[in-house]
Amino acid sequence: MRSLPPAIFLMGPTASGKTGVAVELVQRMPVELISVDSALVFRDMDIGTAKPDAATLARAPHHLIDIIPPTEAYSAAAFRHDALRLMADITARGKIPLLVGGTMLYFKALREGLSDLPQSDPEVRAKLDALIAHHGIEHLHAELAKVDAETAARLHATDTQRIQRAMEIFLVSGKPMSVLIKKTPPSPAGRRGEEQKPLTLRERGWGEGEPPYRILPIALIPSDRAVLHQRIAHRFAEMIKNGVVDELRGLRDKYALHRDMTSMRCVGYRQAWEFMEGEISASEFSEKGIAATRQLAKRQLTWLRSMPDSIEIDCLSPDLTRQVAHLIENR
Repeated sequence: MRSLPPAIFLMGPTASGKTGVAVELVQRMPVELISVDSALVFRDMDIGTAKPDAATLARAPHHLIDIIPPTEAYSAAAFRHDALRLMADITARGKIPLLVGGTMLYFKALREGLSDLPQSDPEVRAKLDALIAHHGIEHLHAELAKVDAETAARLHATDTQRIQRAMEIFLVSGKPMSVLIKKTPPSPAGRRGEEQKPLTLRERGWGEGEPPYRILPIALIPSDRAVLHQRIAHRFAEMIKNGVVDELRGLRDKYALHRDMTSMRCVGYRQAWEFMEGEISASEFSEKGIAATRQLAKRQLTWLRSMPDSIEIDCLSPDLTRQVAHLIENR
């Protein structure tokens, strides 16, 4: 492991201060930043995603920010492909890849690989986009239940990205996703008393497996959840104050958007859309947005605590950056 090039994973829930720490580390260390955020990939979505401003990006450029329009979708597979390419380029330049963000599925895909499922088909995806725009995601969820009841049962009826992907897999392969992901080789039986050889990631149906890096996974975990909730409420209030509704209005004028697109399901934009349509009041907009962001943070923390090798640091510590830098320098 010591012969492998290093890479740093800086993970944490929303409002944990990841970006601030990462920007400071760029000033101190030979690192380049790769964004691990499924919302920051979208161009022109700045306020609602809390995207680093131009001055911050000038100080500390981030890869994988502003790479697609909000009418397109970006998958964990696409992230893995892009991140591995960028990590290799950064390492070749004699620097250390520092991957920073809160999209835990992307971190998982990067470390563990991906199941051997059919690749995305642009034509099928376009047809599904049109179906969702006309009938809504709940209709597609009901259609998925007819062909893959097991997958539909574990997905929420408004989980646009996963429902669309599951239906796409069925349409491309002719087989339910729940069947395909179970098609992994059985573990060798072995003789009585003989230890069974563990399956490799590839044998279990995963992709290439962990990338060839000596990874230092750092998890920014709040010691007081109430303080994190206060930060979330303040951030959402600032988002509203800074004009997220006007930003969404401009996005709808510029792009052919509908509310079930992946970009418009992002926390903040979903509630802003409802407010613009007169479905909720201004106070409900704020309340629902804060509640949704808290739920997002809760899911992120659950993911983080399921990663046994990550090193936890209290994101509320006044010397957070110093602690993170010290940890990196002593590894």
